[in-house]
Amino acid sequence: MTSLSPFPTRAIVIVLDSVGAGQLPDAGAYGDEGSDTLGHINDHVLLHIPHLRSLGLARVARIGGPVLPPLGACGRMAERSAGKDSVTGHWEMMGIVLDRAFPVFPHGFSAAVLSAFSSRTGRGVLGNKPASGTAILDELGAEHMRTGKFIVYTSADSVFQIAAHEEVVPVPELYRACEIAYEIVAEGLGVGRVIARPFVGSPGAFTRTSNRHDYALPPAGETLLDRMTGAGRHVVAIGKIQDLFARRGIGQAIPTTSDDDGVNRLLEQMAVVPDGLIFTNLVDFDTLYGHRNDIAGYAANLERFDRRLAEILPRLRETDLLVVTADHGNDPATASTDHSREYVPVLVAGAGVRAGVELGTRHSFADLGQTLAELFHVGPLAHGSSFLREVLAS
Repeated sequence: MTSLSPFPTRAIVIVLDSVGAGQLPDAGAYGDEGSDTLGHINDHVLLHIPHLRSLGLARVARIGGPVLPPLGACGRMAERSAGKDSVTGHWEMMGIVLDRAFPVFPHGFSAAVLSAFSSRTGRGVLGNKPASGTAILDELGAEHMRTGKFIVYTSADSVFQIAAHEEVVPVPELYRACEIAYEIVAEGLGVGRVIARPFVGSPGAFTRTSNRHDYALPPAGETLLDRMTGAGRHVVAIGKIQDLFARRGIGQAIPTTSDDDGVNRLLEQMAVVPDGLIFTNLVDFDTLYGHRNDIAGYAANLERFDRRLAEILPRLRETDLLVVTADHGNDPATASTDHSREYVPVLVAGAGVRAGVELGTRHSFADLGQTLAELFHVGPLAHGSSFLREVLAS
């Protein structure tokens, strides 16, 4: 391919965790019929997100207002994999399509699982049911503080979550309990993730801390990250990316305490990483607002990110490719507090990207991974169709 514009040598991928763009055709099979994360938020709060609009968000999501020609390329992606959790979404973005969803436990875990967990950790269990992470602290937090028993809960996703007060169970002990649970339910049953959920505070005022830690199954196949590290390329993971990929295929992992902190870490890496992939997840959309059905908070976080996007865009180098996307939905306007099966936006910008390109509806999140594999000459991957030649100026 010949090009008058600089050919990208660095990709910056930002995942706005749970920022869905409307129900997928099979949403009803997941109990998500009618879900529309961005659309329903905009129904309640008139979103002021000019920079996301400039990238074409209004062309792919129902957010009203002016529909401007995008500065670069825009479209939406459908999830081909079975499931609607973060692991599945991120894996598919990087080239893995799952035919079977991870197992879920709508009635809690078996007595045998809990007995093995309690025996090996030396602590009993409270809860053992699907629950909102904040609601179950209100319900069982005081009893946990009295008894020292772990709070174990799940959700519509394939997760075994363990909550413990940091003054009752030291964080290293909680992490060790998660490692034990991983052996029992992840390696033993194929559960997608075990999650440490430490919290602080007193009854009626509990707060989860940034010491959350995810223990995920390793990817079920070769990913773009594996290909890039195998080829000696830079791969920097910011936020929970390292947990979702079980740290595989990642050269440098940088934890974050908030979405603002995530953007700060991203800007730092943009200043020093010369090429390769900077892969960032901003999780507050999901954990603080989607799962809590907080429409106003979700809208405010979108506007905060939009203001930070105004800092990111002018710092792009001529050889940068910026992608803003999501991994699933989490509609705060529905009765459910779980993830929702939705399309996700894919917004592409950079000096080498043609303006006004409509990518349409991509049939898989894996199209993103395949595009980056072509960009970095490490493909082709097993799944996905590259849109690189559609977006690059020539």
